[in-house]
Amino acid sequence: MIKKIVNEEHAKIVATNHWEGGPHHLYEIEYQGKRLAFIHPDVGGPMAAGILEDEIAYGCRKFIVRGGCGVLEKGIAVGHLIVISSAVRDEGASYHYLPPGCEVIANPRGIAALETVLKQKGLPYIVGKTWTTDAPYTETSAKVATRRREGCLTVEMEAASFMAVAEFRKVILGQVLYGGDDLGGDEWSDRDWVLQHDVRENLFWLSAEAYLRL
Repeated sequence: MIKKIVNEEHAKIVATNHWEGGPHHLYEIEYQGKRLAFIHPDVGGPMAAGILEDEIAYGCRKFIVRGGCGVLEKGIAVGHLIVISSAVRDEGASYHYLPPGCEVIANPRGIAALETVLKQKGLPYIVGKTWTTDAPYTETSAKVATRRREGCLTVEMEAASFMAVAEFRKVILGQVLYGGDDLGGDEWSDRDWVLQHDVRENLFWLSAEAYLRL
């Protein structure tokens, strides 16, 4: 999706982050008369935190994160949008930025910007808590049940880390995810969630509009 937008919008590389896994380009386009930068933060909390730190050092101060997630409730369809309100800190990176605690709360300005755009577009969405974990192969039925009781709707690997860095560095960050694979039943279901190319691209432009409202 990023390659497609880079080609179609003639994006330019304004900076490159060099990590062991390879370079991560920070791209820039013009959107509605404004400068808009975007980057892929890779997978996992530590990498996401590091990439976010780099972009803050480059001068970025407002962020909208978008991506996919596993769902813990079977009623959340593939592609349904979830605006993240808080994240259970079942990872490690957030503890390097914030005092120990069970959850990190999303920036209300980020939530408001996303909700404004989604309401204007007439798109269905829900606002809720996510479970951020470093260990996808330990998402057992018992853990899923516990997280559901705690109010988690989704599971992913970066949200708590993103929000912790943003809070520590005093920048604004909002996050919206789309429903992907299903962990809410007796067996895991892939639901072909990584093939939702239109959802991913539409979510990019929705995020761009939300960014302009921060």
